[in-house]
Amino acid sequence: MSKPAPVAVLDFGTNTSRLLITDGESLDVRTHRITGLGRGVSASGRLNKEGIDRVLEAIEEFKPLISQHQVKSIRAVTTSAARDASNRDDFIDPVSASLNHPVELLSGEEEARYGFLGATADLDRTASPFLVVDIGGGSTEFSYGTDSAEMYQSVDMGSVRFFEKFLLSDPPKPEELSAAIQVARLHLDDIDRELPRLGKANSFVGVAGTITTITAVEIGLEPYNPKIIDRFRLTRQAAEDVFRTLATESLSDRQHNPGLEPARADVIVAGCCILVAIMRHWELEECLVRERDLLDGLADEMLELE
Repeated sequence: MSKPAPVAVLDFGTNTSRLLITDGESLDVRTHRITGLGRGVSASGRLNKEGIDRVLEAIEEFKPLISQHQVKSIRAVTTSAARDASNRDDFIDPVSASLNHPVELLSGEEEARYGFLGATADLDRTASPFLVVDIGGGSTEFSYGTDSAEMYQSVDMGSVRFFEKFLLSDPPKPEELSAAIQVARLHLDDIDRELPRLGKANSFVGVAGTITTITAVEIGLEPYNPKIIDRFRLTRQAAEDVFRTLATESLSDRQHNPGLEPARADVIVAGCCILVAIMRHWELEECLVRERDLLDGLADEMLELE
């Protein structure tokens, strides 16, 4: 039986541009660049040229990998920042041209659904139902189910959005941190009213850069190793400890924490606020951390269609 042809998936998020190349078997190539596409979107409603240029530079770094692995098909998506921006075509058009492939604007619901599929595809169903949480730069996706996402919600809270709105001091003041956590919990109250089962899952699964970074800082992981991060069980106490450490440091000191990518050091405390709010609100004692996420859900679908 011939080996499946690789596929490539690109995700242009609010804070990070990512690439996955996989054949669903032995090949698994992942890379990313912090591009800050969505910086300032909450205030201006527009994507800035500098962020768009950084994404275009990242694509030039990704292209040789895509070519090297002779991928059969490509899927490129963008999420919260582009959803919120009035000038999204100023981003989507040049990026599509650079890739010679159209960039899709995913809805929050699609983002949650594909994230669930990616994160849970290889998990033991006896641990279900799963709550999958993806804390992004501009939004957080919540999805709940066993074999697929039976319910999902996308909420306008993310590490970049909360950093720009609440954490105005360096280091953040206690009242700024409290405000961010309080607003996050108000969003969670809304979820409880609309989807009361969602917070009562048997297993809490966390994906994407905020949660994997908090885990890497907890471990002191330097250099970053996805094989150590994947399936790590991050306790609520450990998440709170990392939050306290990072929130009380200035940006210049925070950047030196092993496991923390310097380009993420400004927004990570806001991401911590969201994670600890979720774990406190639903009294979740641990998070199963996954490297598999939205990219994998999209790739799995592409491979199935071949």
